[in-house]
Amino acid sequence: MIPTVQILVLLLVVIAAVAVAAARLRIPPAILLVITGVILALIPGLPTVKLAPEFVLLIVLPPLIYSSAVAMSWREFKFNLRPISLLAVGCVLFTTIAAAAVTHWLLGFSWPVGFVLGAIVSPPDAVAPLSIARRMQLPRRLVVILEGEGLANDASALILYRFAVAAVSLSVFSFNKAAGMFTAIICGEILWGMLRLRRWVRDPRIEIMLSILTPFLAYWPPVHLGASGVLATVTAGLYISWNGLKLISAATRLQGIFFWDFLIYLTEGFVFLITGLQARTLIAGIHGDSLSDLAISAAVVCAVVILARFVWMFPATYLPRWLIPSIARADPSPPWQWPFALAFTGVRGTVSLAAALAIPLATESGALFPDRDRILFLTFSVILVTLVGQGLMLPAVIRALGLANAGRRERHADRVEEFAARRQAIEAAMHRLDELVADRKLAEDFVGPLRLRHRDRLKAVEHRSDGDDVHKRLIEMRDEVEFALIEAERKQINELYRDGKLKDEARRRIERELDLREAQLTNVRGEE
Repeated sequence: MIPTVQILVLLLVVIAAVAVAAARLRIPPAILLVITGVILALIPGLPTVKLAPEFVLLIVLPPLIYSSAVAMSWREFKFNLRPISLLAVGCVLFTTIAAAAVTHWLLGFSWPVGFVLGAIVSPPDAVAPLSIARRMQLPRRLVVILEGEGLANDASALILYRFAVAAVSLSVFSFNKAAGMFTAIICGEILWGMLRLRRWVRDPRIEIMLSILTPFLAYWPPVHLGASGVLATVTAGLYISWNGLKLISAATRLQGIFFWDFLIYLTEGFVFLITGLQARTLIAGIHGDSLSDLAISAAVVCAVVILARFVWMFPATYLPRWLIPSIARADPSPPWQWPFALAFTGVRGTVSLAAALAIPLATESGALFPDRDRILFLTFSVILVTLVGQGLMLPAVIRALGLANAGRRERHADRVEEFAARRQAIEAAMHRLDELVADRKLAEDFVGPLRLRHRDRLKAVEHRSDGDDVHKRLIEMRDEVEFALIEAERKQINELYRDGKLKDEARRRIERELDLREAQLTNVRGEE
């Protein structure tokens, strides 16, 4: 028990150090964590850390998928359902077939084993590309498609993976049966996700606990029935995303956002670091293959995985518009730089490694699972080449395509829309105040400060959004003064507490109020 705790603490120290370094180097932490994990794995004497595939697929994956779905816009997801489906289902299937064919003809894998490898390396991981895309302000639609693909592609890949492993284990494969089961599983998962019921209470702690349980309750039953559970979890998350304002209390949202941000950040950090730490185990498991053969095999598989996405991307982008005029009218063709950028984001991650580690050691007949160690090595190679290689090159590619900061105009339009909504909300509140004054005969001494506060809020919103440089400087000065006043209050409260003139409970309540004011001011300033 003690060594396990020590290892966990050491991993936390490494994650914290890598996070600081990644921020200074402006590199996605996922990439640096994998590199660090590989380096640590090759140092003699350090303890071996093994990644349990069941832990990843049953414990880690559900909250990651669910949190991404909750953060996803249902309206944008629905609008981009066609390109998302073509990537999450079509591209995954195409990559699986391409990898199976090439490994069968060039590397000597049997067809079923080739399909196992293809299904494992087919789903991209969107964590690192999304962090780069957001930082470089890519067009919003590209970000949404990446987010949507990341939500659904694991379902397609894991279903194909299950069929391929069964084909190897049972030495039989029926395409018609597999296609029918594939469709049935997807329909069943969506139905389960749509029927998810979530009972909310008024205690934020209980609500957050229920939010933790939700992805597992959506994910595990389909898995028990033979499905992947991914689509059920995605559906549950999208439902909460669309109805969260009605289902979740304000206190829960305030606390839950910080809790889930930290939980996902820590989970992803552990997973990517431990992924890199698997290098020692995977290298030790390779027997009977020369280094040159392994290098050639890895190069072939990596090339197929990368090229297959490019080959798929351009026809999937333009063919539907050429063949169906209604699609072209509703959604005109994007410039070629868009599909190229999407094609370059196909990096692989932990789900691929977990699926490879989950391959059974033996088939149903008792024989060793064919080429299991080679599949593990090739999977890790694909993860390393795509995540580190493509991930580090992605910013330069985005700049070369002329897409860097291309979403700045969209962001400005979003801010204009946001300030318009803020203005309308404040005007609605002022109108409601007038109604209350008339209905309840409220005294002007009581109503005056409320009117003044709302007028002041309305004036601040108008000044932030009118583009006047003088008003902008006044608002910036006001924000600085407001921050200084909050800091003065906080300093005085701390002095009273240290002098014994304020109890802990009262101090925490006042500090929370000051923190909320500061958070509100920071939130309003946004990305100006």
